Amino acid sequence: MLKTFAKGGIHPPENKFSADKKVERLPIPKKVSVPVSQHIGAPSKVIVKKGDIVKTGQLIAEQSGFVSANIHSPVSGKVFKIDLVTDTSGYRHQAIIINVEGDEWDEKIDRSEDLKRDFDFSSEQIIKKIQQAGIVGLGGATFPSHIKLMPPKDTKAEILIINGVECEPYLTSDHRLMLEKGEEILVGIQILMKALRVEKASIGIENNKQDAIYNLKKLVKNYKNIDIVSLKVQYPQGGEKQLIKAITGREVSSGALPIVVGAVVHNVGTAYAVYEAVQKNKALIERVVTITGKSVTKPGNYLVRFGTPIKDLIDAAGGLPEDTGKIIGGGPMMGKALNTTDIPIAKGTSGILILPKEESKRREVKPCIRCAKCIEVCPMGLEPYLLMTLAEKAMHERSEKEDVMDCIECGSCSYTCPSDRPLLDYIRLGKTQVGAMRRAKSMK
Repeated sequence: MLKTFAKGGIHPPENKFSADKKVERLPIPKKVSVPVSQHIGAPSKVIVKKGDIVKTGQLIAEQSGFVSANIHSPVSGKVFKIDLVTDTSGYRHQAIIINVEGDEWDEKIDRSEDLKRDFDFSSEQIIKKIQQAGIVGLGGATFPSHIKLMPPKDTKAEILIINGVECEPYLTSDHRLMLEKGEEILVGIQILMKALRVEKASIGIENNKQDAIYNLKKLVKNYKNIDIVSLKVQYPQGGEKQLIKAITGREVSSGALPIVVGAVVHNVGTAYAVYEAVQKNKALIERVVTITGKSVTKPGNYLVRFGTPIKDLIDAAGGLPEDTGKIIGGGPMMGKALNTTDIPIAKGTSGILILPKEESKRREVKPCIRCAKCIEVCPMGLEPYLLMTLAEKAMHERSEKEDVMDCIECGSCSYTCPSDRPLLDYIRLGKTQVGAMRRAKSMK
């Protein structure tokens, strides 16, 4: 029997139209806009100025706090200006705008395609290299990866879990990476294991990716203490706590971190980025991005330099379909609607989904019929209908008591609601309200 998590979950249509499309390199644009906040935490501090000449892979903004990450130039050229641009959050934030001139790389980067299996770095050296390279979680959370490799002193990592689930409908970038860069991912996992000082790693992959499972099972025979775990196709299997439960049987309690049960979770894309950083001295300057949708002419997977406007990716896929209703950054369940195609690709951009008008319309909201379907599907065991009501009525203390902050924003509740109630929208509002309340209390 295939492993999965214990509570809730749904199985929306997969729509993996681009699963058989090999990764192509998107041409470098004439100009890039590189946001200095491409991660959870404090924005990076800009260390270049207008008129500076930069090389591909050069540090251009350095981390400005414990939870922060370095930003490197994804191109070579001249800094045009430092200005505010609309990023994937929908808000205007500081970015470094660079006019592209050729593609001259930092001399320290090994640009060869040779696979480098052997490494002789200490745990501390590995963590430093990952930190310097600006690597963050590439599954969407964008949490600085080096911090996960430094567990608190009263905890100990026992297992490294690699997330190859990619349960979000439509998206296939991780799938293609596992097919095309399997060995590099496995070396990256070995590096992460040494950094964490753990003896065991498991790669969790949903059972709808049989080719990726077969490929990694074949390759992993040459690597010690790494196993491939086939998982039931069940959204949101890729949630950190859900994945830990499925693979280890351990449950992370409310408000606790995975390290409390001895687990550390990284995405397959992150493992590949770690390989490139440690073995090739390459900073995180590009990633594989899926461009897809039911009406998209040429759905595919592209290796894209950060700062590239999403319109370039859309053009590569055949342009915007006539029936376009929404452009989503990410997948349909957890992604966010974008209001312009000038938004730059960033570290957290796993995909661009183009939804037709018919599927992007908000349906009329009807009264709650107390069917409890939202409770049945919630993977965190919450009561979404109640959390929505509490947010509407600004009952912050009660929202906190009902564990609103445990919500992983998977959208299963909204998806399954027969009354089309915007449950997740209001739960997000409730989380914002409770977060503000907590900050206000801590300042007293």
